[in-house]
Amino acid sequence: MTQTERKTSRTLAIIKLGVPILIGQLGMIIVGFADTKMVGLYSTEALASASFVNNLFNVCIFACVGFTYGLTPLIGALFSQKRLDAIGNTLRNGVVINVLFALLLTAIMTVVYLNLHRLGQPEELLPLIRPYFLIYLSGLIPVALFNVFAQWAYAINRTKMPMWIILAANGINIFGNWLLIYGNWGCPELGLNGAGISTLIARVLCPLAIIGVMILHREYREYRTGYATARINRRSLAQITRTSVPVSLQMTFESGSFTAAAVMAGWLGAISLAAFQVIIITGTLGFCVYYSVAAAEAVLVSNAAGLGDRAEMRRLAFAGYRILLTLAATASCIFIFLGPEIIHQFTHDPEVISLALSMIVPLVIYQFGDATQINFANALRGTSNVMPMLWIAFISYVIIGLPATWLLGFPCGLGTYGIILSFSISLFIAAALFFYYFMHTTRSQK
Repeated sequence: MTQTERKTSRTLAIIKLGVPILIGQLGMIIVGFADTKMVGLYSTEALASASFVNNLFNVCIFACVGFTYGLTPLIGALFSQKRLDAIGNTLRNGVVINVLFALLLTAIMTVVYLNLHRLGQPEELLPLIRPYFLIYLSGLIPVALFNVFAQWAYAINRTKMPMWIILAANGINIFGNWLLIYGNWGCPELGLNGAGISTLIARVLCPLAIIGVMILHREYREYRTGYATARINRRSLAQITRTSVPVSLQMTFESGSFTAAAVMAGWLGAISLAAFQVIIITGTLGFCVYYSVAAAEAVLVSNAAGLGDRAEMRRLAFAGYRILLTLAATASCIFIFLGPEIIHQFTHDPEVISLALSMIVPLVIYQFGDATQINFANALRGTSNVMPMLWIAFISYVIIGLPATWLLGFPCGLGTYGIILSFSISLFIAAALFFYYFMHTTRSQK
């Protein structure tokens, strides 16, 4: 096989694994778009309130998902070694530690709920924010459970199964929105709370479905046996925690910087907060697509890591990066040429539309930084050398990113435009550091 054929083979392998994840992510993007559109057309106040709560909970959601990502390199390495019984053991211990982690986050967010009035948001939004917050809070444990089993499916190269479950849940979510936000078909008109209830129902159905598939499908018999006979033990819990905590904190710091930005946008008023939400949900078009490809890349890197092939780990990372650069360029073109049409889908408020349109340029600027940091962060995750991810994220998003957001937004007088512009600073710094540590981790041993 020639070098060109090998490159093509790696690219196709990433695409084959990544496309089902991508379809699932696109389904989530559609739900995010539908939520924002339906809530935004209901009222600007509902849109602003949803923006605040969604961005606040993004920290928890990404923390939960990031914690489950610690399972991918462990299960991926076991899969390449054909140790299927050990996978069941890792999965069972993963369920226990992830549910405990989700309970910890639930307790933390309960404290946040009791102090919502201290976060400087517009007073008129608090009656909308509070009930929606509680509904959202109820979904953390289902999110954690589903993602544990989804990472198991991804790591054993069964990416289509979670995809179909996500797509079905997304359809239920959108239909539930239509029923409960506006009160169609005799349902009560619940507005923002209706969107929250619909999302909660979808999130509860996801883990029920994926666990049901694992129990009933013959293909997963060996994994079921390993799961049923596994013991909860400190060694497995400690191993999962060592790989999960750095990834979770990395994603927490990254999403936390966006959440802090949403809080700062709220200091500028409901119009600023609503426009911020429109731009952020538009930006997820790029983020979710990049992450789906990078997640597939992480699985393949973990398979190569299980065989000790460092050269192949690098080749896979750069094959994925070529795909992500193409996707970043495509997303940028979509934002430039279709941005106005996208923004008009979410709101009819001329002030929100005008402000959101002004932020398309900084949205485009940070796409390549986002794609690069996602690629090499996931490649590094696949190697299981995840500790550097913790301090890289802390420096990039907390030490540098948060002050940059405040400086550009307020002392520099750029407002919401400056808040979005600041994302480029933290993302490009993170990209450079993740690249360096991936290359350092996969250097040849002499």
